[in-house]
Amino acid sequence: MINLKDYAPFTALLIFGNIENLILASEGAIGYVNPFILSGLSILAVTIWFLIGTYATKVAIKYADHIEIIGGVAIILLGIEAMLEGFGIL
Repeated sequence: MINLKDYAPFTALLIFGNIENLILASEGAIGYVNPFILSGLSILAVTIWFLIGTYATKVAIKYADHIEIIGGVAIILLGIEAMLEGFGIL
């Protein structure tokens, strides 16, 4: 059984990471990407991250604060990029 308390330090990163996945998927839909390829790659990426997250949490818990900051910055930057591309600025 999975102990969800191990994942508590990563809660914000998980939530905002999922929002970023939705943004990237909408970019793919707008860019007329083949939906089957996009779906397959998305499922593959989610599965890989699930496996990494499941087995690496005990090691990564020591670095949870650093991971939160780096992940948060990456999510913010990707979100800004998506908005700028959506408005045609980039």
